[in-house]
Amino acid sequence: MCTSALCLVCVSLLFGTSLSCFQCFVDVSDSGRLCWGHILTEHNVRYVDGCFRKLDRIFNKNERVIEAARVGGGYDKQLKELLDAEILPMVEEFHEKLNKDTVYEERLQTAADNFIAAASKLPRVSGCIPPCGFQSAGAVYNCITCRYDSCEFPLDCPFKEMNVTENSRSQIWCEVPFHLPDNIEVIWSVAEEEKTQLVDQFKEVTAGVDRLYSIPSTSLQHQGTYKCEIYSGQHSIVRLYYYLAVTPQVVEGHTELQELFDLSLLPEGRLLPEPAGSPPSLLLPSPPLLAACLTALLLLLFLSLGALYWSTKPEQMHHAEHGDEDLGF
Repeated sequence: MCTSALCLVCVSLLFGTSLSCFQCFVDVSDSGRLCWGHILTEHNVRYVDGCFRKLDRIFNKNERVIEAARVGGGYDKQLKELLDAEILPMVEEFHEKLNKDTVYEERLQTAADNFIAAASKLPRVSGCIPPCGFQSAGAVYNCITCRYDSCEFPLDCPFKEMNVTENSRSQIWCEVPFHLPDNIEVIWSVAEEEKTQLVDQFKEVTAGVDRLYSIPSTSLQHQGTYKCEIYSGQHSIVRLYYYLAVTPQVVEGHTELQELFDLSLLPEGRLLPEPAGSPPSLLLPSPPLLAACLTALLLLLFLSLGALYWSTKPEQMHHAEHGDEDLGF
């Protein structure tokens, strides 16, 4: 009984300050039973502390063991099963039996190599995808801390700008580049006429599983920030922000007329230069200029006909007078 207690004390002194790969999966009591019969060959004495130092060197400070244990979510249980399969038979075999340190060295190193080979075949993860969101699927197991390392990104994503014309249809998609859990809830909120991420500025408009928010006919009152927040269970995993800017139709129409007016002021009715690399286009006068030219041509024709008429009228009158004299009038 006293010997077992001493072993537990040794384990606590060596491994109690921090967790490590071996302690993530093997109980402290099993570690004590494993090291009970460790013999220092040089002096032929039982040296339990030397066994624990071997465990620390072969497993906890072995980069190959640490890297092999970097598995995806949920596979830490398989890691425990793999290491137990290597260590627990040794615990039963070595318990209360004396074995030389060279035997421990060989058997523990073989167990570590077998664990590395088997653990390396477990699924890895694709990693974290920036810039935002809690990505549980991207978390990697860390056997130094016995925990999964999260991606450590903020929940709030950067703004996305959207420009639409008044009375047009608007569609906002709540899309993220990483995998989402199956049991999600999507909450849409809006901060009218504001570009903000302040929570108290938003009013909830819909909740459910639909990641599409649609506005059939966008008005000026729809301008503002739209927030899509995705929950898994009771935990928020990502918040996306879309700023919707609405352009009035009157302003848009005025802009088009202004462009036509600017074109009509160009010399000889030429259009603006074509962009570099574009095929040459036929330069035609604008419709207003064509109408003005046609009107001027018709007016010139009427004036010419009028001038011709008045130039021939005096001669006709002279002939008429001579005709009267010949008749004896």
